[in-house]
Amino acid sequence: MNLIKSTGTFSFFTIISRILGYIRDILIAIFLGTGLLADAFFVAFRIPNTFRRLFSEGTFNAAFVPSYASELKKGKYSSDKFATKIFSLLILILFFVVLLIELFMPFFVFLIAPGFSGAEEKMDLAINLTRITFPFLLFVSLSSFFSAILNSHNKFAAAACAPIILNIFLIIVLFYGKFIGDELVYYLSYSVTIAGIIQFIFLYFFVKKFYSPKFLFKISIDKKVKNFFSKLLPSIFSSGVTQINILIGTIIASFQASAVSYLYYADRIYQINLAIAGIAISTVILPQLSKHVAGNKSEKISLIQNKALELSLFLSLPAAVALLIASKEIISALFGYGLFDENSVENSAKALFYFALGLPAFSLIKVFSSFYFARHNTKVPFYISLVSVFVNILISVIFFKKFGFIVIPIATTISSWFNSIILFIYLKKDKYFSFNPTFVNKFIRILFSAIIMGLLFVFLLSSFEANLAYGENYKSLYLISLVMFGLITYLVIAILIKAFKISDINLKY
Repeated sequence: MNLIKSTGTFSFFTIISRILGYIRDILIAIFLGTGLLADAFFVAFRIPNTFRRLFSEGTFNAAFVPSYASELKKGKYSSDKFATKIFSLLILILFFVVLLIELFMPFFVFLIAPGFSGAEEKMDLAINLTRITFPFLLFVSLSSFFSAILNSHNKFAAAACAPIILNIFLIIVLFYGKFIGDELVYYLSYSVTIAGIIQFIFLYFFVKKFYSPKFLFKISIDKKVKNFFSKLLPSIFSSGVTQINILIGTIIASFQASAVSYLYYADRIYQINLAIAGIAISTVILPQLSKHVAGNKSEKISLIQNKALELSLFLSLPAAVALLIASKEIISALFGYGLFDENSVENSAKALFYFALGLPAFSLIKVFSSFYFARHNTKVPFYISLVSVFVNILISVIFFKKFGFIVIPIATTISSWFNSIILFIYLKKDKYFSFNPTFVNKFIRILFSAIIMGLLFVFLLSSFEANLAYGENYKSLYLISLVMFGLITYLVIAILIKAFKISDINLKY
């Protein structure tokens, strides 16, 4: 496996998906703004989308890939038998979960957005929309199963490409937004579920080269299946802790008008980097790391883990610096149009600033957790995540009344740094990780490159301040140009001072 090339493949399609997601969100900002319709739709969309992230962004992989890789070593018959049992159980469990929640949707939406209870119209709309979007959970979770099969065979492109389908469907509907009017949120909601079905069919055509999906009504739950599900729930919680924290933030934010929307737009920006610096890397290294752990190849394990950590910091640190410096300009340039007014820009930018402080931690959680998952250990990350979620809830609930929605990204950042630091301490304690001789030197060089890029970015923003003002029509073009210039500068400095070596691209791990 080539870590950088495989991560690059995964990241390329992820970036395409996120760019389309940005286009989708700017159209939503124009047509819905941050009012009643927007808040109701974002709650309806947040619920299945959070489950999508929990299942598809490395979480299902964490439990499935190490177990499936072990079965692959025994032969195709053994791996297919194991996969069929998991596939059949997933269909049954997900079907009844979706059916149960559809029946009790008013209560479910109340749990997710209790702040809507005082606004009857908003609550009714959120319930109706969530009923439409929720079947997406079934199809996207089964799609994650297909993705995990593909990833186990070191095939990452199709799985990374699949989320593009959802964005394409939503963009098509949004282009007709001005003709649809208030019914737009309903059309968007139907598009979410339809896209889930298409995504499932799309991945089926790729996965059948390695595994033919079969559904069994009679399933024997053996020790292997029990072991898988005993790892799945902890891995969903630990690997998806950032998404769980954000979902909790959405629940608390529902008590403040438009706060759900502010957090949604801020979330959309930093998730682009998290998808590359955390999710892509952890997804790519897990199959190979699991094989090396099974083979007890300590040198290979150390090399992959150090390179993964190094690459994660190389990608997340400059992004965090850029978001901290230009949070307002970024929100304004990307979303500041139509009904998304200057107040919306101001509040979303504040949320983005505090999310940016936690960006490296969000990525490190993904990478550190994968070191445990490769060893079939989901319990340690689970317990640490459990405590970090408690820290997040405690900070948010205590200070929300005083500071409002802004405490939510602050709490998410604090709890995420807590999570990543404790994970690191336990990795050292369990002797699962140690720095190689070159890591500290590389880290200092990466940090230096990011600081120089940041200073240049401050100068560029000051020089083009008038062009980035809220009322400017071409502000997004100016911002994209400045970001690209800053990125190129960062890469050039990193190569010159050997924070990144071009020869690393061809290294096999």
